[in-house]
Amino acid sequence: MRKGWFVAVPLLLFGVVASLFIGVIDVSPAALFSADRTMSVMAISRIPRTVAIILTGSSMAVAGLIMQMIVANRFVEPMTAGSGSSAALGVLLVTFFMPAASIFTKMLIACLVALAGTAGFLMLVRRLPPHQPLLVPLVGIAYGGVIGAIVTFIGYQTDLLQYIEVWFNGEFSGILQGRYELLWLAGILTLLAYFVADQFAILGLGKNVSINLGLNYQQIVRLGLLIVSLITAMTVVTVGMIPFVGLVVPNIISRWLGDNLRQTLPVTALMGACLVLVSDLIGRLVRYPFEIPVGTIFGIVGAVIFLWILYMPATTKRGSNSDKREASKC
Repeated sequence: MRKGWFVAVPLLLFGVVASLFIGVIDVSPAALFSADRTMSVMAISRIPRTVAIILTGSSMAVAGLIMQMIVANRFVEPMTAGSGSSAALGVLLVTFFMPAASIFTKMLIACLVALAGTAGFLMLVRRLPPHQPLLVPLVGIAYGGVIGAIVTFIGYQTDLLQYIEVWFNGEFSGILQGRYELLWLAGILTLLAYFVADQFAILGLGKNVSINLGLNYQQIVRLGLLIVSLITAMTVVTVGMIPFVGLVVPNIISRWLGDNLRQTLPVTALMGACLVLVSDLIGRLVRYPFEIPVGTIFGIVGAVIFLWILYMPATTKRGSNSDKREASKC
């Protein structure tokens, strides 16, 4: 697993430094200690934005990994399985009925609706034939599309269509000090997922195997759904929807390092942060001084990587017996 850390940590450090000094306002390392304006830009905008990117990327990657274990399918993630659209629906409803609601209230309602939407997707998946795993992402895309259409229709009827575009196309340009702190809770949930990684690994083996190994299947499924829904809701409320993070990152790490969740989950979180950082930097530079939303950039990059995952054979031994034995020692 060391090779994962040797790649992810330097890439993350490079991305952090680049994120702090690349932007519309020129900021140089030499000016940090000589100009009050530079320090203000750093404290109010650059540092909060960089921290928000790291928290979003890492938590969404882990949320995708958890959802894949719950569904026992490698081709699902919250933003393409209805969770993100459900969270957006929750934010839309609370915005319409309680326009003066606090950010915490919006997050709470978004989480409840995302939880209901994710549970609905899980019910649909349980009815699919188990020998056709590619039906699962197709159902997720269709399911999310229906919820997204409902959100668009309600937004059109309530004159909130332009407002909801922010949630459907995630970006970090509006992140300032005081507007991102909710994401720290997503980071705490990501840390919590690490301590129950072995249980999630067993969950991915299927319901019957999990029960035979002594796992409280329903309890772990509920915990996983709660973590996924909370992370998705906080991401949508704060920065909007960023597709494919929870899909491509866990698959890349799984093909590269295997399926031992206890060891791969931290690398998955780091790599998620790295890829979102790189996508955000590309969005800042392509049309400088204007910005392209990170959701658009990662949507393109993620789609290409997803096709690569579908067509390229695995390069590492996935789901090895040693990994499964290690996961069962909980």
